[in-house]
Amino acid sequence: MFHSSQSKLLLVESDPLLSDLTSFRLELLGFQIETLNSGSDALSSLSRELPDLLIMGTELRDGDGIELVARLRTKNPPEQLPILICSLDSSLETVERAFAAGAQDYLITPYDPSVLEQKIQDLLQAYRSAVRKNRPNLNAKTGSVR
Repeated sequence: MFHSSQSKLLLVESDPLLSDLTSFRLELLGFQIETLNSGSDALSSLSRELPDLLIMGTELRDGDGIELVARLRTKNPPEQLPILICSLDSSLETVERAFAAGAQDYLITPYDPSVLEQKIQDLLQAYRSAVRKNRPNLNAKTGSVR
């Protein structure tokens, strides 16, 4: 289990209603959330600070969200930036394209809020495990690295 209040999420979604509903739901769950509606705004935000999880829509104001995920993956491996794609498109082709671009999960909208919450929990748990695995353990008595 993780503490949602410590998790920073970035939601990039051009549909204002879906963005508002999703961010409201996530705020109720205790997440810190930043919402953006374009790929260029997302790139700018990500250049300043990486969130604990990126939730990306496929159709952005200024481009294709899946193409943006592929660009992000050249610099940010899944251990640094977990990505969940949300889309109205349930076609196998689009889902496969999202995973090939580097998304760890895919959620078809409209979605069940409990499914969204479970997917986020799973991705954040995997992210935190990867962070712990890559961080050296300090020996409490000697201060040495194990």
